Amino acid sequence: MKDINNGLLRTLYFDTETEELVIIDQTRLPGELVYKRISTARDLYESIKTLALRGAPAIGVGAALGLYACAYRFEDVTAEGFSYSFKKTCEFISSSRPTARDLFYACERMEAACGRGKTVKEKLAELRKESFAIEKENIEVCHSIGSFGEKLLTNGCAVITHCNAGSLCAVEYGTALAPIYEAASNGKKVRVYADETRPLLQGARLTCFELCNAGIDTTLICDNMAAGLMAAGNIDIAIVGCDRVAANGDFANKTGTLSLAVNCAHFGVPFYVAAPSSTVDKSIPNGSAIVIEHRKPEEVTEYFYKDRMSPAEVKVYNPAFDVTPASLVTGYITENGVFNNKEISEFI
Repeated sequence: MKDINNGLLRTLYFDTETEELVIIDQTRLPGELVYKRISTARDLYESIKTLALRGAPAIGVGAALGLYACAYRFEDVTAEGFSYSFKKTCEFISSSRPTARDLFYACERMEAACGRGKTVKEKLAELRKESFAIEKENIEVCHSIGSFGEKLLTNGCAVITHCNAGSLCAVEYGTALAPIYEAASNGKKVRVYADETRPLLQGARLTCFELCNAGIDTTLICDNMAAGLMAAGNIDIAIVGCDRVAANGDFANKTGTLSLAVNCAHFGVPFYVAAPSSTVDKSIPNGSAIVIEHRKPEEVTEYFYKDRMSPAEVKVYNPAFDVTPASLVTGYITENGVFNNKEISEFI
């Protein structure tokens, strides 16, 4: 597959010859670069559930393109039957993961697109058009976030990030890493400290993989080392991604983000969140209403290790996300500009 630029890979694309969604299987990185073809609802569901397709923007775009691929293969049905089958497919795909707003945003838009067609042929045409529009919008949004966020980065500055919110979390470029890529393309030297992001090591496996491929000065750290770096004055700014933003600016992101935000507040390090408008959920008043996904205990006790790390009988607490209050956010980097936590209502 062709690089986007400077070693960045396109996370997913739609094969117009076979009418299939093609994704990088992120569970195989960094050891293997494997592409997976998706054309059934079960494959799409499992890819999202198992994190082969992950990152809020990528999940949204992948869901849209994948839903079209599924609909393309519906057996001969009436227009009414097509709509019913598509609605049920959307409900099934939406149930794969509960926290990321982009998944529901994409499914809602695709359902609306299906309703705009009267015949099966018209419905398919509308679904194809809408899925490609969602993909195009995501690319444009990420590049805009990069352009606005790049202005926050000075030459030689050190950025800390958590989990993976780069090209692998979107179609290309990403959200939290977009300002870094934009700064690099403008000739700025930026150093990045990447939290490993336990328990699935998205920072170690994915963020470091793509940053190193792009030639960015990158240092991997354990999650519990961030405070020490800040105490020593080695961090200038923190930028993270998000999966859902509440109406008051509270947001959910990969578990461990809250700890990073608290450390930043204590040590006076500016803390920014890259927040595409598709992640905003106006129906949720604050972060306490965000549904947090809890994942299987084996991800903590066994994942990526040959032997168990803990006794078999131990209890495990494994939330995939935590919620950071708006009071800890210095600013929101959006496709419409950068807003502080007092201006967030202008964005939302």
